[in-house]
Amino acid sequence: MTDRDPLVPALAGALVDVVWWLESCGDEEVDPDSAVKMMESVGGELLRLPSGQRERLVQVLADLAEAEQDPARRDFLKSFPFAMGLVEDEES
Repeated sequence: MTDRDPLVPALAGALVDVVWWLESCGDEEVDPDSAVKMMESVGGELLRLPSGQRERLVQVLADLAEAEQDPARRDFLKSFPFAMGLVEDEES
């Protein structure tokens, strides 16, 4: 995949949506322990990416947030890199 590959933002957006869904599910929809384990697994995999790919992902997420019309999803996209440990502070 190249930096311009449209698959990158599509997959990043889908990953964010899955994590958002897991975070927002009620206990009756998804076992909370299972949801946390899955989100930790996702975060762990993202942290195993080489630094250049992590930086690219953070930029793709920023681009998606900038283009997002839904304020709630925009906020989640903006906070995702910090929440997953990809950046040190939420303003990065």
